[in-house]
Amino acid sequence: MTKVVIIGGGPGGYEAALVAAQLGANVTVVDRDGIGGACVLTDCVPSKSLIATSTRTTYVRESETLGIQVDDQIDGKSSVHVDLTAVNTRIKLLAQAQSDDTRARLIKEGIEVVNGEARLVDPHIVAVGDTRIHADVILIATGAHPRELPSARPDGERILTWRQLYDLDELPEKLIVVGSGVTGAEFASAYQSLGSNVTLVSSREHVMPTQDVDAARVLQEVFLRRGMTVLNLTRAESVVRTDDGVLVTLSDGRTVEGSHCLMTVGMIPNTDGLGLEEAGVRLGQGGFVEVDRVSRTTVPGVYAAGDCTGVNMLASVAAMQGRIAMWHALGEAVSPLKLSTVASTVFTHPELAAVGASEDDVRSGRIDGRSVTLPLNTNPRAKMNEVKDGFVKLICRQHTGIVLGGVIVGPRASELILAVSVAVQQRLTVDDLAHTFAVYPSLSGSVTEAARSLMLASPE
Repeated sequence: MTKVVIIGGGPGGYEAALVAAQLGANVTVVDRDGIGGACVLTDCVPSKSLIATSTRTTYVRESETLGIQVDDQIDGKSSVHVDLTAVNTRIKLLAQAQSDDTRARLIKEGIEVVNGEARLVDPHIVAVGDTRIHADVILIATGAHPRELPSARPDGERILTWRQLYDLDELPEKLIVVGSGVTGAEFASAYQSLGSNVTLVSSREHVMPTQDVDAARVLQEVFLRRGMTVLNLTRAESVVRTDDGVLVTLSDGRTVEGSHCLMTVGMIPNTDGLGLEEAGVRLGQGGFVEVDRVSRTTVPGVYAAGDCTGVNMLASVAAMQGRIAMWHALGEAVSPLKLSTVASTVFTHPELAAVGASEDDVRSGRIDGRSVTLPLNTNPRAKMNEVKDGFVKLICRQHTGIVLGGVIVGPRASELILAVSVAVQQRLTVDDLAHTFAVYPSLSGSVTEAARSLMLASPE
């Protein structure tokens, strides 16, 4: 029986453990912080739970046009009060319940769970304290942690990382968010909806610079309309405590005062102290573990998955990397990781979801394709729900019509993108999508309508 030791209990680790157990391996998961890892306990599950509350708050606040009257109003607008203590209590309980459920699943499948910090003694021995565990296969799935700036050290009270937000007792009166990538945009959007006065500091021309340009512009317009202050083309040089808040000094010389500051300036892999380089495992720039498309490191029998590899830092990617590692290590047929089929979502309000090739790929000539963009405000279901912001964008090959990618901005875009993801994964054509029934009325109807537009369009 093959002995598998997995270091880290996040999505990359526990999904790999389940696959390995299913294939008959003897599996041990060594975990330091709790099964589910940061994804479940401090990052993805908590943040999306907070966003669920903020989204409902926005729906209530903007419900007058649907004929819903809210008696308590300020300046003619609906007043919605958020009990942050209750919100954070719910978030923590939900995260712990998810962790407990995942741990129970592992144990039910016969997987041994060991609490503690692990390190490699050699490519076939993992040390946990004084205990030595021999392994035929080792998977490193230790995740990453928030990057900190020397001039803006988080204190857990006023200067915060996103993992410290759930200990706040009161809603930040004036929150300054440093960093306008996915994490920064999500929290800026959420706290603005919850009632904070939010200032978002962005080093680029617009928020979310790595996303579709049209989508980013729509979301920035929504942020501004809802009262957020967005400071573009500037960076935070320092963040210091004041008597009753924080002072952020920007690279252009301006200063911004707030009650709290949230730092979202990247991630650092959890690879220090694991004995990886001593065991021959090569680390790349920034300390990330180097892996190939089947999750192998530079040492035979040692694999890595998840954020510690720096490969598209999403829970879904981590889980797939872990599964691929076990399929490969245990002799199963496996397809290498294909990042062009990975769907991603920014959980702002509205949401932004994308998969596959981008419109920039078409414009730059990297792919021979064509695209169409349909605004959601013409969709009947969107009209019924007073949805005015967002669109569906579909991209296909110029002559064959094979679907290469898409972008959706709108409510539940994270759910709507699945249809486009299936099309990209299975190499469907716009004709295939166009001839697929969509419910009427539905937002998903815009996906098939976009496909019909491309089907009928004459290639230039």
